[in-house]
Amino acid sequence: MRFERSAGILLHPTSLPGPHGIGDLGPEAHRFVDFLADAGCGLWQVLPLGPTGFRGSPYQPFSAFAGNQYLVSPDALIEEGLLRRDDIPAAGFPPDRVDFGLLLNWKLALLDRAWHRFGESAKPALGEEFAAFRAANAAWLEDYSLFMALKAAHGRRAWNEWPDPLRRRWREAIGEARRAHAGAQEQVAFRQFLFFRQWAALRAHAAARGVKIVGDLPIFVAFDSADVWSRPELFLLDDDGRPTSVAGVPPDYFAPTGQLWGNPLYRWEAHARTGYAWWMERVEIILKLCDIVRLDHFRGYAAYWAVPAGDPTAERGRWVEGPGAAFMQALKDRFGDLPFIAEDLGHITPDVVALRERFVLPGMKVLQFAFSGPDNPFLPHHYARDCAVYTGTHDNDTSAGWYASAPPAVRAFCDRYLGRDGRGRRAGGGAAHGDIAHDMMRAAWASVAALAIAPIQDLLGLDSSARMNHPGAEAGSWTWRMSAGLLTDDRKTRLLELNELYGRAVSRGGGPGSAAVP
Repeated sequence: MRFERSAGILLHPTSLPGPHGIGDLGPEAHRFVDFLADAGCGLWQVLPLGPTGFRGSPYQPFSAFAGNQYLVSPDALIEEGLLRRDDIPAAGFPPDRVDFGLLLNWKLALLDRAWHRFGESAKPALGEEFAAFRAANAAWLEDYSLFMALKAAHGRRAWNEWPDPLRRRWREAIGEARRAHAGAQEQVAFRQFLFFRQWAALRAHAAARGVKIVGDLPIFVAFDSADVWSRPELFLLDDDGRPTSVAGVPPDYFAPTGQLWGNPLYRWEAHARTGYAWWMERVEIILKLCDIVRLDHFRGYAAYWAVPAGDPTAERGRWVEGPGAAFMQALKDRFGDLPFIAEDLGHITPDVVALRERFVLPGMKVLQFAFSGPDNPFLPHHYARDCAVYTGTHDNDTSAGWYASAPPAVRAFCDRYLGRDGRGRRAGGGAAHGDIAHDMMRAAWASVAALAIAPIQDLLGLDSSARMNHPGAEAGSWTWRMSAGLLTDDRKTRLLELNELYGRAVSRGGGPGSAAVP
């Protein structure tokens, strides 16, 4: 699909400021949409929106279909009468990061209060809306609700540690579990109802302001997920339900021993026999949530790195052919023009390029990878129009942090290419606004690329302490939050200047838009 020239900011909702321990879908999210629209940005890119666990990784969700219940806004629940101000206890959350250990039980208790208030309320319209939501989403919601209810009943242990009858989904055991945990399942479903309802309101606000949501579709799902538990025949598992090989990538820029993601791999022939039905349902959900979708690890659809289960690193993996054109054609047949961005980073081979080009999907360019010399394909003078350029991604250091730690030769070439004198000023005496991140944004925005996107950390000029993810690291990722008051009028003006100067600005009013609860 060919996109109109536009630009935007990458900010996951968990990183929004606010008093409740984690960014959410409430007032700050709506204000961020207004900031983008007023700055002429037509895009807000987020990370995957699925339900996360104690480490908070959006790429290891408990479901490929469900939403993250921790993004539900207490403020919005107060407005609806599902909470009162005195329902929200003080918790002493840090303002600049998400403390998942402190947050999770606190937020679940708050959502349970909303559930009980819902049961006590005389709001038949809301009850009818909830019932309609459950009916419309039963295909995934019933298994997910039972899965989460059983996890809670078993001390949040992974499903492969449950008793055999539940682990293997024996019919009588599952029927008894549905009866025994009916109330808990309703609570889980209600949390999903709240998430999708609040997301629909946020997306409608974005559409009304002319801002499109760029979502993210992880290629893999977590082993400890409702998907693997309920549909084991779709994954490469042995007779005991254990993965025979797992996902990762070979040694690369981020990790000398590769990245061992650990996700189970797909039994693609089983998916093909169903016409990729599970995938069609998954893509249908995300296209109801977002306007554009980043296809995470696109090269895995051409060929993926399979690592023997139990290996401590990803070094001994091997490339295995993926579903390729047959899968992409099935998507095209179902959804027409594919509003996808192909994340084609890493070890890219001709088959990956051919697959992307065949289905007219823009790839990604990352400026932080560009400054090794004039022949580097990530430099803007090599771009074609059909690509999306990023100063950096959630996996990169911030641009300020990257520049501070880059080898001297890389920094010197970067300065020459961007017209800097190495001290934050334009060569020849012109003002450079003082920071490398802004100069990299200027280069991205000025490029021929249809889409230009920068992480919020680069708009704010933040150093490495604001990094979102450390690929391959066991801890320390996904916790960063933006402090309140950083989205100043000055930053809005500077961003608007880039958008107007380089022909990326959208109308600051936007047209009418709507979004419906799936």
